[in-house]
Amino acid sequence: MLTKLEKRILASIQSDISITKQPYLEIAEQLGISENTFLEKLKDLCDRGVIRRFGATIRHQKSGFKANAMVAWKVDEKRIDEVGKKMASFRQVSHCYRRNPNEGWHYNLYTMIHASDEESCRKTARKMSEAASVNTYTLLFSREELKKTSMEYFPQD
Repeated sequence: MLTKLEKRILASIQSDISITKQPYLEIAEQLGISENTFLEKLKDLCDRGVIRRFGATIRHQKSGFKANAMVAWKVDEKRIDEVGKKMASFRQVSHCYRRNPNEGWHYNLYTMIHASDEESCRKTARKMSEAASVNTYTLLFSREELKKTSMEYFPQD
């Protein structure tokens, strides 16, 4: 179970954090606690597995990446960890994860490739295919961003 303070801390970090010299101090002050207490609570939430990752999202379109493709790979389950690590090591890949295949869709590993154009995405996928010795894959190019928001678990007070 989470304490009331832990829920307030989670609510305070589930949306954009100010780009300032001391963002954690500002959040702590808004919560009425010290920066040290805030950071200790964050670390504890991470240690307990409540927070799995804490990261930044870059708007790839504004940083020069005009194309992206989700690549669905069909990988032998015995090699999934090895191949996943190899695929994730490519700098063009922002996401790499495994999903269960189903009867109509036999792909079980997914990577998101970002590049300056679609041909560069295809070229990266070919290199990844060669590097991991995985030949069955398909590229799903993004055509339009319909929604891009993070899940909000605890509404702000």
